[in-house]
Amino acid sequence: MDRNINIIVGLKGEKIVLINDIRFKGKKKEDWKEVEDYLKEYVGEFYEIAETSEKIFISSEFPDEYTGSESRLSLKGAVAKAKANAVQGIPELVQIAANREYSANTKKKHEKDAKYGWYRYDVRFALPVYDDKSGEVCRYNIFFARMLVRHAEEDRKYLYDMLAIKKETSSPLV
Repeated sequence: MDRNINIIVGLKGEKIVLINDIRFKGKKKEDWKEVEDYLKEYVGEFYEIAETSEKIFISSEFPDEYTGSESRLSLKGAVAKAKANAVQGIPELVQIAANREYSANTKKKHEKDAKYGWYRYDVRFALPVYDDKSGEVCRYNIFFARMLVRHAEEDRKYLYDMLAIKKETSSPLV
């Protein structure tokens, strides 16, 4: 898996995963099957959240949930491209996850896979914007997302999805 990723600190002290390449660049639509195939490379791995030392595992259900969830199906334009390209920084996004928030499981279909509830964490990532003429990176757009983690019956935490992805309106990284 070829990745060009860095973790930087923003002006307000927040950690940002800097994704230096756009891997999924469909002009009209993202190829979500290609994104799903990319995510399968993470299955069986785990990563640690620096703030809490929690281990977050990647299950075989994650690629399908990430690419086929209701929240993904409603995405369009730049935000859809952001979610597609964020997959390149999954290990680093888990590492910088902050502001843990718990909620109990309320859906019967998740009785086993989220028996102990759900956790949401704040994450930020930046994607390059290329100059149309030169093809060079002219700036980075910063995106905010909520990382959703399920706490399963066997007392493990699994990455489930990235929700509420929004482009930040503050000044982009130049």
